[in-house]
Amino acid sequence: MIYKAWPNLRYAILGLKVAWRQEAHFRVHVIATVLVILAAFYLDVSMLKLAILMSACGFVIVTEVLNTALEELCDKFALEHDPHIGKIKDLAAAAVFVASVFAFIIGLCIFLPYLAAYVSL
Repeated sequence: MIYKAWPNLRYAILGLKVAWRQEAHFRVHVIATVLVILAAFYLDVSMLKLAILMSACGFVIVTEVLNTALEELCDKFALEHDPHIGKIKDLAAAAVFVASVFAFIIGLCIFLPYLAAYVSL
């Protein structure tokens, strides 16, 4: 069973490499996620809060990858401007935006009490 998973894992890693090399927003989201995790460890947030932060950040990265995949697919099949393709791309971008806004709000809810206590020292 495990040996069948290896090719799929290889393709997943290749997809991550493509996203990292070709998508600036993907790199921004990954770097932001690393910074959030480092800040969480520095501020000694609880494991539950860390899990919530990582889930929110992970969801942003997932939506970014799906957005990129949809854009690539649309670009392959629409050689000329098509309003339906534009709508699909806009909706995919909106998904990333909504995920990012909620992740930011979650980050504020979790980090603000820690930062307020840190600043008042």
